[in-house]
Amino acid sequence: MAISETHPPGAADVEENHDGVEDEASNDESSNVTYDITSYGADYTVDGIVKRLREEAFYIPSFQRSYVWTHPQASRFIESLLLGLPVPGVFLAKEEDTNRHLVIDGQQRLKSLLFFFEGRFLGGKEFRLRNVDSRWDGLSFGALDGPDRRGLEDSIIHFTIFRQNRPADDDTSIHHVFERLNTGGSKLYPQEIRSCVDHGPLTTFLDRCNEVEAWREIFGNKSARLKDQELILRFLAFHTEGSDNYRSPMKDFLNRFSRKHRRMSDGKADEMFHSFERTIVTAREAFGPTAFKPERNLNAAVYDAVMVGLARRLRDESTPDRGSINEAYRKLLDDEEFKTAYRQATANEDSVRRRQALATRAFAIAQ
Repeated sequence: MAISETHPPGAADVEENHDGVEDEASNDESSNVTYDITSYGADYTVDGIVKRLREEAFYIPSFQRSYVWTHPQASRFIESLLLGLPVPGVFLAKEEDTNRHLVIDGQQRLKSLLFFFEGRFLGGKEFRLRNVDSRWDGLSFGALDGPDRRGLEDSIIHFTIFRQNRPADDDTSIHHVFERLNTGGSKLYPQEIRSCVDHGPLTTFLDRCNEVEAWREIFGNKSARLKDQELILRFLAFHTEGSDNYRSPMKDFLNRFSRKHRRMSDGKADEMFHSFERTIVTAREAFGPTAFKPERNLNAAVYDAVMVGLARRLRDESTPDRGSINEAYRKLLDDEEFKTAYRQATANEDSVRRRQALATRAFAIAQ
C-alpha cells in the first residue's frame, strides 16, 4: 500500500494564530513523499484483547486517553458483541523497537471493553449494562451467566495492523495515518498528533520544559492545542540538527525529529532541558515578557532564530552581559534582512537559514 503526501507547486504557507502565536509554518503542506506500507488483518478474541490492554501490548497514548462515550453508548457496544453482531474494526501501528501495538483508531471501543471486564466505568462507578436488551440490562460482567460470559470472551474483533517499509530512515507515515483516522470530527494539530504517536520519554521531556517559569511568563497560559510544546520542540530540533539539515516543510522536519528522539535517554533529556532552560531564562531576563514579539504576538520565526542564536552564544564559557544581549536583540529586530526572513515564506529553507545565521552573528559579538 502506498501513501503519497504532496506539497503542491507554489503552495504558500498559511498564517494562523494559535494562542497568540504568529506562525506561517503552522499549516504548511506535507512534503512530496511516497510511503510503502504493509498492512495485514488479524482477528483477536475479546478476552485476548483485554489481556493485551492490561499489559499495554495494545497501547493507547496518554494524550489520546480522553474517553467520550456515555455509559449507554458503551453498553450498546457490549450488547452488540453479546448479540453476535459485527462491530467496526480497530487500527494499530506496530512499533518495531518495542514490539507493542499503538492504537491509532478504536480507543473508545477498546476502553469500553476494559471498563466492562474490570467492572468500573468513568468516575469509579460500577459498570452495569444500561438501556440494552432485557436479558442483560443492569448486569455487570461478573453477573453474566456462564454461556453469555464465554460468548462475550470468545467474540472476535478484526484489527488492521500496519508498518512502514519505505522510506527506511523516515517512519513518519504514522503521523499521516493517525491524522486521517483519528480526527474525531475535529482537526488535530501537528503537536497533538506527535504527542500520541511519539509517546514516551520525549513527551515527558516536553512536559518538563513546558513548566519552566520563564517560558510560562513569555508564552502565557498553557496551550490547549500544545502550541507551546511545539515551539519547544522547534527550538530543540534546530539547536540539535542545525539549520543546514532543515528541509521544508516545517511540519515534517519536526515530525522527523520527534520520531528520531522519542526514546531519548535520561542523560540526553537532562542535557536538552538545561540548554532550553538556560536560553529561555536568559531571554526572559534580557528581553522581558515581550520576548519574541516584534509586534503584538509571539512570532515563531523570530523565536526560533533568536533562541538558536542565543543558545549558541551561551555555549561559550563567558557569560554575556544582559544589556549587551538586549542591545544585540534590538538591532536584530531593526535589521531589514532579518525582517524579511521572519515575515515572508518563514518555512522556506533559505529564510530559516538566513534568519538563524543573522541571529547567531548578532549574539556572537555580545560581551
